[in-house]
Amino acid sequence: MADQTLDAKGLNCPLPILKTKKMIKGMSSGQVLEVLATDPGSVADMAAFCNQTGNQLMGQSNEGDVYKFEIKVS
Repeated sequence: MADQTLDAKGLNCPLPILKTKKMIKGMSSGQVLEVLATDPGSVADMAAFCNQTGNQLMGQSNEGDVYKFEIKVS
């Protein structure tokens, strides 16, 4: 279960990552952020973002053209 959801559908790189970064800043360690995006590049971008920031990419999936990411804040 996500603590917060970020709807980044319709946004192209780098906006989904920038909005994710901004939203995570306001969250506490251990909380989970769900990100919804339609940019295919966000799949690689979210993995790289989590590796660089130390946040945990708990899961990712897609339904049609919507990609869903679950990120645990470190």
